[in-house]
Amino acid sequence: MRTGTAIFLGAALGAAGLATGYWISTAQHRNAVVAPQTGATSASSAANASDAKAATGERKVLYWYDPMVPGQRFDKPGKSPFMDMQLVPKYADEGEASGVAIDPRVVQNLGVRTAEVRTATLAPTVEAVGTVAWNERGVVLLQARTGGFVERLYARAPLDPVRKGQPLVELLVPEWTAAQEEYLALLASKLAGNDELRAAARQRLLLLGMSETDVARLESERKVQSRKTLRAPIDGVIAELEVREGMTVMPGATLFRIVNLGTVWVNAQVPETLAAYLTPNAKVEARLAAYPGQVFKGSVNAILPEVDLATRTLRARIELANPGGALKPGMFATLALAPSEARQMLVVPAEAVIRTGERNVVIVAEGEGRFRPVDVQVGGDQGADTEIVRGLKAGERVVVSGQFLIDSEASLRASGDRLRAGSDTYHVEGRLERATKDELTISHEAVPALKWPEMTMDFLPPPGGVPANVKPGDRIRFEFRQKGEGEWQVTRIEPAKGSAATGPAGTGAAAGSVPRAAGGTQATPAPAGRAAQGAPVPSAHDHGAHGAKP
Repeated sequence: MRTGTAIFLGAALGAAGLATGYWISTAQHRNAVVAPQTGATSASSAANASDAKAATGERKVLYWYDPMVPGQRFDKPGKSPFMDMQLVPKYADEGEASGVAIDPRVVQNLGVRTAEVRTATLAPTVEAVGTVAWNERGVVLLQARTGGFVERLYARAPLDPVRKGQPLVELLVPEWTAAQEEYLALLASKLAGNDELRAAARQRLLLLGMSETDVARLESERKVQSRKTLRAPIDGVIAELEVREGMTVMPGATLFRIVNLGTVWVNAQVPETLAAYLTPNAKVEARLAAYPGQVFKGSVNAILPEVDLATRTLRARIELANPGGALKPGMFATLALAPSEARQMLVVPAEAVIRTGERNVVIVAEGEGRFRPVDVQVGGDQGADTEIVRGLKAGERVVVSGQFLIDSEASLRASGDRLRAGSDTYHVEGRLERATKDELTISHEAVPALKWPEMTMDFLPPPGGVPANVKPGDRIRFEFRQKGEGEWQVTRIEPAKGSAATGPAGTGAAAGSVPRAAGGTQATPAPAGRAAQGAPVPSAHDHGAHGAKP
């Protein structure tokens, strides 16, 4: 019995030893297979650790972005609206690719001054110039209502001032004589049934140009009136004089054009860029060199619907009161137009804005000698300040002195980064989808060094073309590098041997670059798993699967 028990225990211990040895051997063998994946795994672990730190608040996240579209920023994590991938956090300790760090002592030597971006409630004043003109709404034309002759002219020169009711010209109207005599005869007649004839004769006098006053005087005096004196209907000046003594005038002929000078127009030329601040009925103050220290007040009467193609200005019609007729047509006026209401806006000193002609840039001071150029959209100018429509936040500090040197330094460093990025070579596996003489379409795996996900994009072919042993649909391993802005070229291509993506052969300075297809077309991400379609899945005995995904 003891012998049987000993044999059983020995067999059990032997089996346990074999199992333990097999587990150790399997673990060692599994470690040998997984060990080549350390680079990819560590990168993934680092990313997960960074996200975990961000979630716990250990690292400050500035914003989230899509590596394919780095210019677009988001204030919270999530899925990219551009690509089928998650947004990547940008941490404060990573710095800005577009920024520049300068030693604080150098900053002090350069005399760099900063100012705060502030919110101001302003009613921006639009300044413009214009010329005084007649108020065309106050113009009166005096015409002859019947033919006749000019016997006497009282107003003899253009631009003579006239008062309302003042006689201007006396006309002899022969046509009136016969009509008046006929009417007087009917008035004196006692025959029955003449009422209709009298009414018709009276109406004829009115149609010949006689006024109700003239007819009433004829009825009271019973005396023919063959002469007519025309009088000024308003106060003003004679803008046009079209009659002289002895002339024959025809019915409808214009004799005088009289303009009221109680109000005048100023035709203001407003720059097209300030059109948003120009509103009807806005208050206006006008100043003229002829009257220093005197202010003429008025309002915007109309904004004409046209732009001068030569000067790129809008024409605003401004109506000014003209007490005493001081404002004369043709005078030059300087105008200050205030908008109808004030509004809040972000402003910076005007000298902080670098205007290149193509864009507007300000240099944001981030502290500790770090500066970052920011593209902004500017509005109008208000005194020494410039409105910022987009690009800055209240409380940020911008450089107002020495910003040109900082901007130049940032541009030089960015150029250097682009040059270094162009020398990096990246190795990755994928599938050749299409091959032409001018481009290759490849569905490739993720490229961690560039923060690219799996996707399908176009590349420029290698200088020597595609090898004969590589056909569309084949699994390939290839090298590529950045050739120019938005262009990527394959430098070597060969059938895949089970190798997966690695980091760049260079320094990895191109991280965060935006991949684009040859010719500038932005790449589109492949569906999940597309790049790895048809790739062999490494087994526990496949020791050559360097970096392959399990």
